Amino acid sequence: MGIFGNILGKKTPQIALFVDGPNVIRKQLSVDLREVKRKVSEYGNIRFAKIYLDQYASDKLIEAMVNQGFEPKITTGDVDVTLAVEATEQVVNPDVDVVAIMSRDTDFIPVLNKVKEHGKQTMIVGVEPGFSVALKNTADRIIMVKAKERSAGRAHPKKKG
Repeated sequence: MGIFGNILGKKTPQIALFVDGPNVIRKQLSVDLREVKRKVSEYGNIRFAKIYLDQYASDKLIEAMVNQGFEPKITTGDVDVTLAVEATEQVVNPDVDVVAIMSRDTDFIPVLNKVKEHGKQTMIVGVEPGFSVALKNTADRIIMVKAKERSAGRAHPKKKG
């Protein structure tokens, strides 16, 4: 929206982006998180971007997430619980207008409903395969990100013969 939006009294939406790391950062999927941030930022200013990882995340993975502009949150318990609590906290954050969650499963439907109940917008960033239809139907806005699927255990495509 930029300067013209501010002059006309329209505020650029402020977005809090939360990524369910174990759900979308997998060997079978190749997701470009820079592309995720680019697509989300088309709808407003990303105030902050956090990625939730478990205690088994490698130092190399954590460093890669920092290099892509994400704040890694390492949890010793269930990643989904920590992400859900922090995302739900945004209902009282006056600096956040939109709560965006990147995941493929239904664990975050209650979060989206609570955020909407408090008058804030919700966004889901989805990845196929395995993206939940119920999750898609709960959010105000859906952004789909293409993932390059990799087959596990096969280095080269099978030749047809």
